Amino acid sequence: MNKPYSFSIDQMNGIVEDTYSKIINECENLKKNTNCPDEQVVALLSVIASNYAITTEKNKN
Repeated sequence: MNKPYSFSIDQMNGIVEDTYSKIINECENLKKNTNCPDEQVVALLSVIASNYAITTEKNKN
């Protein structure tokens, strides 16, 4: 079983906040340059998130 993970306060105020800001800015740039709707951004983020999701299939390997 995976043990719970939490970012430290320093990480939350540093790299995590910075990464969040960069992702939001890039999503806004994508919308601005393509005129895509929010739903398209959500779909893209879902595809990206699926690369990090643990699935039953991955656990079998």
